[in-house]
Amino acid sequence: MEIKNLVDLNILRTAPQLSNSQIKKLLEELETNILKADWITIGIMAPCDIKAIEALQSISEKYSFIKFGNLNSLHANGSVFLKGNQKTGNVFVRSENGLGEGILITCQYEQDTEKSNTFGPLPLDFFA
Repeated sequence: MEIKNLVDLNILRTAPQLSNSQIKKLLEELETNILKADWITIGIMAPCDIKAIEALQSISEKYSFIKFGNLNSLHANGSVFLKGNQKTGNVFVRSENGLGEGILITCQYEQDTEKSNTFGPLPLDFFA
């Protein structure tokens, strides 16, 4: 299956390999959604806590308005699921086997009339 739009990722369990042109196109589409959202939550499925934290940091480096605290205190063994909430700045990580690999971004809204949307999984190095 060819990935042309963010919605094409929805059926995947793990992030696909993407070409530079695919990354550019998907990033443009994603940024439109991120900038319209009131805040985002980020879920990262990774083979270890260090890779999950690096992926989260790459998002904060790309978008200066997305910040998280206490990253040095995060630790979990083996495969992990990391969740970050831009609104609260909180980040949690837990060991979890059987997951795919990738970044999930959910655009959230204050108004109930706006429906939240989750995009991904995106490759762990998508924002690097």
